[in-house]
Amino acid sequence: MAGSTGNDKSAPPPLPEPLAVPVADSHTHLDMQTGTVEEALAKAAAVGVTTVVQVGCDLAGSRWAAETAARHEAVHAAVALHPNEAPRIVLGDPDGWSRQGARRPGGTEALDVALDEIAALAELPQVRGVGETGLDYFRTAPEGVAAQTYSFRRHIDIAKRCGKALVIHDRDAHDDVLRVLAEEGAPDVVVFHCYSGDAAMARVCADAGYYLSFAGNMTFKNAQPLRDALAVAPLERVLVETDAPFLTPAPFRGRPNAPYLIPVTLRAMAAVRGLGEDELAAAVAANTARAFGY
Repeated sequence: MAGSTGNDKSAPPPLPEPLAVPVADSHTHLDMQTGTVEEALAKAAAVGVTTVVQVGCDLAGSRWAAETAARHEAVHAAVALHPNEAPRIVLGDPDGWSRQGARRPGGTEALDVALDEIAALAELPQVRGVGETGLDYFRTAPEGVAAQTYSFRRHIDIAKRCGKALVIHDRDAHDDVLRVLAEEGAPDVVVFHCYSGDAAMARVCADAGYYLSFAGNMTFKNAQPLRDALAVAPLERVLVETDAPFLTPAPFRGRPNAPYLIPVTLRAMAAVRGLGEDELAAAVAANTARAFGY
């Protein structure tokens, strides 16, 4: 629409200056963004973001992720039931299944059926990760915690059996996420997506060999704990992501996010680390390829 202004919160941010060293967006949701996959990949490639990991959050999204990765060389898939999806299934909430086009009964049997399909998808070669899975105490009521925890344990087992990276969603549940990982025995590769802990937790994750992926929220004014965590994280364990369409980095917070905005976050990360953007980009690119095995 003609006459759109820079204050239009619905307008996509402009393309940033391209990175000289190509990087990957280690966590995005293309199915939740406007436009086509081809358009998103083209815009990203134009600024040096040449690879994306498309993450599923339910059965329909995981199927779509696998199908999209099979069609596009620049896309790798991760498949899972999001932590908030498991209680919906167990408690019989039809919203948890509406995107699959049919209502199904709740209960652990329904959850097991869904997890069995995630396990089958995880075996596909274009699927490089199992996730996002984990625990979310922000949106889940206490009666849903058992379903979340059961689902998380099943995803850990799937990742280990398939030899794929485990992609963690951890919201207000740091201690329990780390506890369950220790109890189950973590897979060889664990990625904390949209890392949300502090510097002390970052050191714990570093000692365990986990990867920490930072998103646009590390640029927010109130996000000093994230910047402190980034400052102490081993460089060889740092990733960058958008979690698009969410968590658009400053100064575009509140506007639509997409993989092409990775350079904005990466440059902010480089400033925190006291590194040149090329050096950080090279490390992040190598780390992402190593973590997801492509």
